[in-house]
Amino acid sequence: MSQTQVQETEKPQFYLKEEHHPEHSTMLGFWLYLMSDCLIFAVLFATHGVVGRNYAAGPAPADLFDLNLIAINTAMLLFSSITYGFAMLQMERNDKMETLFWLGVTGVFGAIFLALELYEFYHLIHEGAGPTRSAFLSSFFTLVGTHGLHVTFGIIWLVTLMVQVKKHGLNPENRRRLMCLSMFWHFLDVIWIGVFSFVYLLGVLG
Repeated sequence: MSQTQVQETEKPQFYLKEEHHPEHSTMLGFWLYLMSDCLIFAVLFATHGVVGRNYAAGPAPADLFDLNLIAINTAMLLFSSITYGFAMLQMERNDKMETLFWLGVTGVFGAIFLALELYEFYHLIHEGAGPTRSAFLSSFFTLVGTHGLHVTFGIIWLVTLMVQVKKHGLNPENRRRLMCLSMFWHFLDVIWIGVFSFVYLLGVLG
């Protein structure tokens, strides 16, 4: 068999058989996503700053907000950030079961936060202070509701990762995903501190 015939039977390879994932590319891409999310929340905060005192002869923040309830809700989200930190510490120790335990605790705190937020929304709408009542309430429901949607997606992501970790362990891919979710979860905590201070505290005490 001639050399030309051997070359014709060989199939060229245009891809790598092994998985190839550029180092740090996921983290860079996720940082870019968080920056875009920052812009979204910046617009929502700015909108609330402009129309946040347009009550349309309706109820003001001092008439609506229960700061004790909001403080408890804030504590739930802050505790979830601490427990996620514990999960990351256990991940570094390569302890799968402890990592799953603290991820589960984080999910419980996040679920309590969402439940209290939904209760607040239900109470406001029941009292006639729905999002169509005034510009203030429209901006309030949009800002707080957008944050709540992010927490919802974060919990779904958290549960998905728990299933992945239980099935495949703390392999490099799952570690990378847990790091991305950690950034996302702490980012939501920072945003909520802004919501608590700017919307609730300034609204009631300002």
